[in-house]
Parts: sequence; C-alpha cells; structure tokens
Amino acid sequence: MSDTSAGDHASAHAGILAGSISGDLSIAVLIPCYNEASTISDVVNGFREVLPTARVYVYDNNSTDGTALKAMLADAEVMRERRQGKGHVVRRMFADIEADLYIMADGDGTYSPKDAEELIRILLTERADMVVGTRRGVHADAGRQGHAAGNRLFNILYRAIFGRDFTDIFSGYRAFSRRFVKSFPAVSGGFEIETEMSVHASRLKLPVTEIELDYGRRPEGSHSKLSTYRDGGKILWMFAMLMKETRPFAFFGAISSVFMAMSLIFMTPVLISYFETGLVERMPTWVFSLVLMVLSSLMFTAGLILDSVSRARAEQLRIHYMSLPLQSRTNSTPINETFVETSAQRGGKSAA
Repeated sequence: MSDTSAGDHASAHAGILAGSISGDLSIAVLIPCYNEASTISDVVNGFREVLPTARVYVYDNNSTDGTALKAMLADAEVMRERRQGKGHVVRRMFADIEADLYIMADGDGTYSPKDAEELIRILLTERADMVVGTRRGVHADAGRQGHAAGNRLFNILYRAIFGRDFTDIFSGYRAFSRRFVKSFPAVSGGFEIETEMSVHASRLKLPVTEIELDYGRRPEGSHSKLSTYRDGGKILWMFAMLMKETRPFAFFGAISSVFMAMSLIFMTPVLISYFETGLVERMPTWVFSLVLMVLSSLMFTAGLILDSVSRARAEQLRIHYMSLPLQSRTNSTPINETFVETSAQRGGKSAA
C-alpha cells in the first residue's frame, strides 16, 4: 500500500470513528479542574474539535484564577463541586452525568485530546469497561524526582497486592463504559481516586485494557497540585484500606503473623528456662507472650470471617454491575449494533 493510500485509509478510519460512533453514541468528556485557567480553554477546544458531538463538562473545584469563566467562554458546561479534592469531583461527575461512553482527562494540558478517539475505539473494539491511557515517559518527567519515585513504588506495590491488570494506576486519562461509571462507589476524596478505580476493576474482574500515550509537560504558569509526602501518605493509607476491604484474609493474616512472631520471640526463652529448671521464672513475659498469641488467633479468625463477607459483597457488586444497562435511556441505538455498523463501514472503506 502506498503512503498516500495509507494516509487515505487512516483519514477514512478517523472519519468513520468520529462520525458513526460519535453520532450514534452519547459521549461525555469529564474534566475535573482546580486552578487551571492557563490551560483549560485549549483543553476544552481540543476535545470539541476531536469529538464534535460530545458534551464537554468542566467541574470546577473552588478555583480562584478564573478557570470556570474560561471554560464557559470555551463553550464547556461548567459545574461546581465545593468539597475539595479530585475524588469528590469524580464522585459528583459520575453521579450527575448520563452518557453511553465517558472520557475523563485532567485540565492541565498534559494529555492530548487527539488521543480520545483511540481510547473510544479500543473501548468499543475490545468490549472493555475501562481503557487507561498509560503515560509514556512519566517516570522521567513527573515534575519532581519524588513524584517519579512514588509512581514506580506504588505501581509495584499495586501489582504485588491487587494483581497485574495495570502498569500506571495514576493516569488521569481514561475511557469508561456506562456500567463502570454507574457501578463505581467512589469513596476516595483526593488523588487516590485513580487507585480506587483500578482496584474496583480488578476486584470485579472487569474487562480493562491499557494503551500507551504521550504525556506532555505542564505549560508555563500551570503547577502540579500533588504533594509528594502528604498525597503519598494518603495513597498508602488507601492501599491499606482497600486491601482490608478486598483481601481481608491477606491483610489480617499479615497482622496475625506479626503477633505470632512476637509471641514466639518472647515465649521461647521462658520455655527453655522452664524445661531446664521446671519453673516459670519470668511470669510477666510469659503472660505477655500468651496475650500476643491470643491476639494472633483473633486476627486470623477475623480474616477468615471477613474473607467470606468480602466474597459475598463482591458477588453483590458484580450482580449490580451486570444489572446496569449498557447505555443511557436517551440513546435508542444499541452499542453492539453501533460496533457492528462501524466495523462494516470500516471494512467497506478498506475494500474500496
């Protein structure tokens, strides 16, 4: 195939995607913002150009630099969430907005709106519930070395605890199905919301996929809202809480093992002395070791019981997820039909 033919094929594919998919399915672009006046206009205009039929929503989180006004002037639908924190904004967005497909991106200009079509294409062709745009080069350009180190550490920790479904759990550029959005509880209040999304997908074994995308630098005048230590601590705490909720046997089993090890450390010298002399010469140490042993048994028992509760809860969440319609009531064209029509059109165009 010549370069010209390849270019025509790519243009035709983009046209089909933008026309057929965007026309038949309602798409919502969700942009949480806090003091992003220097970039929000370009971000909104970029999404309106790439997805002309999509509705672009900007949720302002108490900005003081005129972010909301600039978003309105760019013809975005602007909402406000007074509770400070990205997690609160995402919870509100997911509850308020009805659509068939959702795109979520940050308002800082680090993600390219042109990649939205590819996210939607993969969401439909892979029949996925979430597509994550992993950030190419994020470890080399995360603003500060602390951010880059934190990205590596938490991604490794996530894969060790929750599975290997994701390689970049902190990416803010994602595409969602309606069933994911409406089944996601959104408990987090801050930047740890992306971690909660990933755990939700892993826990319910939802179909997810990743695609590597370019990650841009913040333009001059735009500053990261992340605090290396404060937000890192919140994310670590969220890891612990999510492990307790989703893997209670492993969580309480680890605590039980610590108590058991401490009990044996204190108990061993007392037992050695007893077998040698027939006397318990260190009664307080013996009692303390027994208390630790009892605590270990309690933690182990709690883990067993809560593991059964967690499994039952996961089943209920899965049933709720399956009961949700694939599309909003405002759309009369089934997503499966749209997928088939789009594929047929693409095949006809290729043959031509």
